[in-house]
Amino acid sequence: MLRREFRIILLSLAVSFILTVAKFGAYFMTHSVAILSDALESIINVVAGMFASYSIYLTSKPRDENHPYGHGKVEFFSIGFEGAMIFIAGLLILFKAAQYFFTPHTIEDVDHGLWAIAGTTVINYLLGRYLVFAGKRAGSITLSGNGQHILTDAYSSIALIGALLLIHFTGWTWVDPATSAIMGSFILFKGYQLLRKSISGLMDETDMQTVDKVIDILSRNRHPMWIDVHNMRVQQYGNNYHIDCHITMPYYLELSQVHDEMKAVDRLINRELENGETEFFIHTDPCLPTSCSCCQLLQCPVRSYPFKEKIEWTRNNVLPNRKHGG
Repeated sequence: MLRREFRIILLSLAVSFILTVAKFGAYFMTHSVAILSDALESIINVVAGMFASYSIYLTSKPRDENHPYGHGKVEFFSIGFEGAMIFIAGLLILFKAAQYFFTPHTIEDVDHGLWAIAGTTVINYLLGRYLVFAGKRAGSITLSGNGQHILTDAYSSIALIGALLLIHFTGWTWVDPATSAIMGSFILFKGYQLLRKSISGLMDETDMQTVDKVIDILSRNRHPMWIDVHNMRVQQYGNNYHIDCHITMPYYLELSQVHDEMKAVDRLINRELENGETEFFIHTDPCLPTSCSCCQLLQCPVRSYPFKEKIEWTRNNVLPNRKHGG
């Protein structure tokens, strides 16, 4: 799978390089600052693609003594680097747009520049969609992040095409730096989003979508022995997940029975949770008399209180470190 990811990112890198050359060719034909802005962003595609290639290579390396959770965290460095590069490009584009507002310039050969940008836009859009699809399928945030960046490039190019058409039919040259300023602002925002995602991953921020998936899987396959689940933590390392949680079970179970129930949880999550391998660390808690009110093991031989109600598992009672019932 990772070899396929590496081939995909190399394809992205090659295509991005060719499109960058084409956009700079369009800039030298037209001297349009908006086209220059688009070309500068494409340079970032190439640099980010190179970094993404290296991060995918590192991710493919197996765990070792120094990296017991693998090398998957490098993907967050990758998208952070890409976000920083996009952010810097946005600042440069805004600076260049401000210069052109106060310095008159002539735009030449708009027709040829328009066709060149239209061609690169179509190719960029198709490439971006493919990378996002491949990234989701493989569970690779590097591929998905690179695809989102290229899609952003394609969307900004669509706005650029509209601006070039307006300049072609009206002769309003002020549209050129104005479009560049809008593109720069949009690129700044996308850079911020990638930086935010990178920081969240490096700080082990909980992925609530994955938490919801895990809770749903456990709820649909709930065993009577699993009285409650709490203190759940989910961390992502590349394509793999590491999940910690506490499960309350009847206190009188033998160790072998507890082990069997823990293995059942592990197999269940690894079978139904898509994208990669999940490492489960489960801490078992013995039940207390207060657990009887929500315990669904109706034939329990040591029940102290009658069963009252089934407690549905949600984020509100699965994430906190406290037992259910009482």
